[in-house]
Amino acid sequence: MTAHPIDSIIYGHLWGTEELRVLFDDEGRIQSWLEILAALAEAQSGLGIVPPEAAAAIRDNADVRRLDLTRVAELTRSTGHSTLGLIRCLQEVLPSSAREWVYYGATVQDISDTWTSMILLQVSTVLDRDLARAERAARRLAETHADTVMCGRTHGQPGLPITFGFKAAVWASELARHRERLAEGAARWGVAQLGGALGTMEFWGDQAVPLLDSFASRLGLKAPDIAWLTARDRIAEFVGLLGMVTATLGKIGQEIYQLQRPELGEVREGSHAGVVGSITMPHKVNPEISEHLVTLARIIRSKVGLALEAMLHEHERDGRAWKAEWIFLPEACILAGATSSLSCELLEGLEIDEERMTGNLADRGGYMMSEPVMRELSPLLGKHAAHKLVYNIAMRGRGLGVGFEEVLLAEPALEGLLSADEIHKALDPAAAVGSAAEFVRRVLAVEPRPS
Repeated sequence: MTAHPIDSIIYGHLWGTEELRVLFDDEGRIQSWLEILAALAEAQSGLGIVPPEAAAAIRDNADVRRLDLTRVAELTRSTGHSTLGLIRCLQEVLPSSAREWVYYGATVQDISDTWTSMILLQVSTVLDRDLARAERAARRLAETHADTVMCGRTHGQPGLPITFGFKAAVWASELARHRERLAEGAARWGVAQLGGALGTMEFWGDQAVPLLDSFASRLGLKAPDIAWLTARDRIAEFVGLLGMVTATLGKIGQEIYQLQRPELGEVREGSHAGVVGSITMPHKVNPEISEHLVTLARIIRSKVGLALEAMLHEHERDGRAWKAEWIFLPEACILAGATSSLSCELLEGLEIDEERMTGNLADRGGYMMSEPVMRELSPLLGKHAAHKLVYNIAMRGRGLGVGFEEVLLAEPALEGLLSADEIHKALDPAAAVGSAAEFVRRVLAVEPRPS
């Protein structure tokens, strides 16, 4: 049994992916910690600090399957120390000649922070892969529907015509920028930690800096310029980026959620046989993925505040702030994995109803083309005078319940200014989308980052 939805066998698919869960569960985390301990022993052996045979034994036994995690847990509780239970259990499976050389001079934060850096790189890789899929799907929608005219909306109300391709291109462009941020941030996040008691590495004397360089290199990480025991900006930046990425994906979900409403009906989530929208209302087909993306994005954004709070450390180590990361970082990463995975499913299966988009435009009675009419009149009357005139005409026509073209043709103030043909052309939605298609082409012309 489990108390957290992330680990639920019933609801876990909504809150995470197995790919990321295994990085953070006990087995995955302990296995990574063992590999870090082995790399530390090997780096120390290379500098003559640890006997080569001891380092080899530590490497040979760096396998979570050799440990009894129940006993690790018992010793962790009885010692009150977060790592001592692991160390004692590892010592028990090591030959006696190697037992005193494991975890030599290191602290728990050296191990856990180095693991965190490795995790950030692994999560970044997963997110970039999923965002690449989502970006490709958005680009396909942009290309396919570059000329599919629909209502553009501001403040929730119809404004001017746009194309659905324009909307999708905005999504694709934003996703591409997030992928750039992930790539740029990796150099800052992938940094080892090996500071010893207070970060000065005093335990290793003159060999400290060479040891740090060797240790980091063996794990595929960079060596920091200085210990970051109390400098948590890297983690705050990463969680902040998770908040931004999932806010974008949540925004896309929210847009699709709204456009799928039967009153609009312009897009639909891909249908799956057997999916039930309501157990009481059999007719319902709910936008399950779309709304869940909004939920996930909200929860992840709440973790950003915790990450910023965790930057406030006292002195050279502060467990009050540091240990908060143990909760919010795994949750933020696993939830972000669910968000990116579901977003791919949503965008790749999205169904577009072009007829409904055209119908919704027609239902506005032509009033969405008030700006093109004003634009035609502006050189003749001045922009502000044209706005006042078209506003009065539009309000009168809507009050009478007649179409915009009808009230325009009947307006005496327009005689000698606009012909019936000019009015008709100004009311063509396809001619009122501005440079939408050109902007779509500009987005598509940028080669996506390789995933």
